[in-house]
Amino acid sequence: MRNRIRLSKRAFALAFIFVAWAMPSFAAGLDPSVQQLIVSVAADWEASTGKLQLFEKGSGGWKASGPPISVLYGKNGLVWGRGVLGTDEPGTHKQEHDGRAPAGVFRIGTIYTYDPALPSGAKYPFHTVGAGDAWVDDITSPDYNKHVVVDPANPPPWFEKEKMRHGDFAYRWLVEIRHNSDPPVANGGSAIFFHIRRGPARKTAGCTTMAEEDLVNLIRWLRAEKHPHYALLPRSEYEAKWKAWGLPSPQEAAAVLP
Repeated sequence: MRNRIRLSKRAFALAFIFVAWAMPSFAAGLDPSVQQLIVSVAADWEASTGKLQLFEKGSGGWKASGPPISVLYGKNGLVWGRGVLGTDEPGTHKQEHDGRAPAGVFRIGTIYTYDPALPSGAKYPFHTVGAGDAWVDDITSPDYNKHVVVDPANPPPWFEKEKMRHGDFAYRWLVEIRHNSDPPVANGGSAIFFHIRRGPARKTAGCTTMAEEDLVNLIRWLRAEKHPHYALLPRSEYEAKWKAWGLPSPQEAAAVLP
């Protein structure tokens, strides 16, 4: 009888290991190092407008760092992107020129600006855009969805279309949202940023835009040592995933829920 019990326990342990190995893996959620989170929730996948709010994580969990603000997304709504979370979700995923903003959770990268310095009070990695800076959106290029610098006195043929310095007020501040960046996948969507909106109803090609004052406040708030991330989801997905992904609860994020 004792031998049978020992055998049964061993068989159960082996079966448990096999089942655990065979089960599909699920996203583990945000890394504990993430202490700053930009949260935006759209009404549904077709929405082009929403609210955004800044959150910081302390010993008591997530806490809003300011009031919600109005933002605009892609003219054709949202679609799953390629970032920290959301990359492996079933359904349609972002492609180049689809007019949709990538949904999921993404790291915040470099700030690109026409100015020689960030706004007063800001402290974050930035790059002043010069005459030779470009962001490549050619899906056949080995530098697709990357920032490159060329010799402006002898630029390649593609440069005029992809240069970053246009004297365009909307691009004075570009906060990089690292969609399809680690590494880039051809045709997966490129050049996704926070930037100044062109008008209160002017939708985007895939970026998230806002009033300049709100963008400057976001830039002043960012701190690299707090590993800031951006979470953009339609409401149904936010309510389904917030706990597993480690996002603020719907009660904490109530101000941005449509």
